[in-house]
Amino acid sequence: MSSPDPLSPLRDSIAEVDRALLELLRRRMDLAAEVGRVKAASNLPVVVQDVEDRVLGRARQHAEACGVSEDVMAEMFQAIIRGSVERQYRVGISRREQRGERVLIVGGAGGMGSWFRGFLELAGHAVDLADPALGNLPHAEGRFAGLQKVADLDAYAAVLVSVPLGRTAQVLEEVAARRPRGLVVEIASIKNPLSAVLARAREQGVRTLALHPMFGPGKSFYEPLTFVLATQGDPAAEKRELALLLAHPYTKLVAVPFPHHDRLMGWLLGLAHLSNILFGATIAQSGVEPEELHACASTTFNRQAATALSVLAEDPDLYLDIQNLNPHRREVYAATREALGQIERLVEARDREGFQELMNAARRALTREP
Repeated sequence: MSSPDPLSPLRDSIAEVDRALLELLRRRMDLAAEVGRVKAASNLPVVVQDVEDRVLGRARQHAEACGVSEDVMAEMFQAIIRGSVERQYRVGISRREQRGERVLIVGGAGGMGSWFRGFLELAGHAVDLADPALGNLPHAEGRFAGLQKVADLDAYAAVLVSVPLGRTAQVLEEVAARRPRGLVVEIASIKNPLSAVLARAREQGVRTLALHPMFGPGKSFYEPLTFVLATQGDPAAEKRELALLLAHPYTKLVAVPFPHHDRLMGWLLGLAHLSNILFGATIAQSGVEPEELHACASTTFNRQAATALSVLAEDPDLYLDIQNLNPHRREVYAATREALGQIERLVEARDREGFQELMNAARRALTREP
């Protein structure tokens, strides 16, 4: 006769505690919903950093009593906070709809077009879509099989252009030619090829803004959302024009001068993509089987491989355009070659002091000052 499993009653007890925790979480989210209704009625911000910091501080103080690290406890409560923010934001949609605008997304069936549709609808805006991909679908209100099918652009507070990089300039020309009264916002990753068409549009009185979301279409709406605004005029005025469109608890809008945008993206996107593609392409030349690599992998390799795989899973046409269309790519490539050459020279010479200084300089370049 087999002895009883000593883990079984412990697991049953854990299941009971889990059920109690889930009930407490349900009650907490209901309270968050009530907070969201009050905030929406009073037009108060959903995220209040001081309040979040106090919640996380309390969690860290109780970590030792729970037998876990402060970081683990903070991560658990950070997830609860994100859930509370999502609940508060969702219950305020009906209120926000009363203040929302009507927006047209050109390219609305694509990846980023679909993301912006969800984002803008959560912000309370009414969103219409124009995209050739909709042409084979049954007719639906607010859905158009292309820009030419939209009769009146003046019906929209904003027209958002979300099409492939290679087509953005042409679509902007088509939109600007119709002189819409509302904002025209393009979201291309590289701005230099658009400078002439944007300048012409502004000369014609069309209010154009050059926005760059620093994430892809898989981004959650409930984590930090960084947008870079390549300003063509007064940065404060352009940010104010986008305020209602991008109203969201996790939005961070950073303004940079239009001429500086592409050089900045050469390092933020061009080099980041290049280094990960280079990592994968170099490994492909090693002759080592993937199974062996992963069986013996270090923590650093696994982290780098995960990042590289996320890059290599993206659209090759888009990533080629981000490299090719950036006028500053040669500066990035030259710096990459020089850095590799410097590392080679220091390693060959066993120059410990030089290698240490190189690593220190690299760390300083990547470290944010408090």
